[in-house]
Amino acid sequence: MIGIIVLVILVLLAFCMVSVQQGTVAVITVFGKFKRILRPGLSFRVPFIEKIFSRISYQNRSIELKFQAITQDQANVNFSAMLLYAVLNQDTETIKNVAFKFMDDRNFMQALIRSVEGSVRAFVATKKQSEILQLRTEIILHVKDQLDKQLEDWGYHLLDLQLNDIAFDETIMRSMAQVVASNNLKAAAENEGQALLITKTKAAEAEGNAIKISAEAERQAAQLRGQGVALFREEVARGMAHAAQEMQHANLDASFILFSMWTDAIKHFAENGSGNTIFLDGGTDGMQRTMQQMMSVLQGNLGKNKV
Repeated sequence: MIGIIVLVILVLLAFCMVSVQQGTVAVITVFGKFKRILRPGLSFRVPFIEKIFSRISYQNRSIELKFQAITQDQANVNFSAMLLYAVLNQDTETIKNVAFKFMDDRNFMQALIRSVEGSVRAFVATKKQSEILQLRTEIILHVKDQLDKQLEDWGYHLLDLQLNDIAFDETIMRSMAQVVASNNLKAAAENEGQALLITKTKAAEAEGNAIKISAEAERQAAQLRGQGVALFREEVARGMAHAAQEMQHANLDASFILFSMWTDAIKHFAENGSGNTIFLDGGTDGMQRTMQQMMSVLQGNLGKNKV
């Protein structure tokens, strides 16, 4: 008899003890009404009266989503996303919302997935196809703003949403690739044109600078040649004037100098001329005329020197 009583007591104790795993809580109800929450560890309950309605994990949970959206210009966009969420906190009201808002986890997951997809589709519907790939961060922020309050009412919060892949239909992808290729060809052609323009411009500038340098050098050379000729003439005139004065002091005829210059000129023509024939007025009258002209020049120079 005593053994039976001890056995009954042990069975009752076994029904009274409840073990709750770390990272979870147990929701206790009495006749279907919420009573209390059991935290991780070993707890006690009233057997046959207090029942465990559900065990709720407050650890992070993730789910992968694949869905499709349509842009403003009627392009289909395929999304692959990862959703990370968890129970908001371990407060009693939060645990009650998690336990009793939905009939079961399946209904909650369906509502969560449809909410995320609806938020993304609403955002994408206002954008054009060419904008979507650049708005990854904006889409994530939009979904979080839309779902944070709603998930809080359910007892959860959204930790992270990652858009792992954004892809268009094959036809659109080919057309986008063609657009990118044509833009690259256009940019390459523009760069090549700019390079050719720069090359030709630099070549023209170099040629212009070379012409300017050559012209400046020619101008300076011509100036120096002119100065040399002028100095030569001055020296000749000075020498002739000096020779004429010496001959006058020696009572000699100055025309002898002119005759010597005449013969030197004929000798110079013969030595430096490139032709085989030299045409000169070798007559007496021609020589006299030339001598008279040279005498007048010589007398003019002498007059200048006296002054």
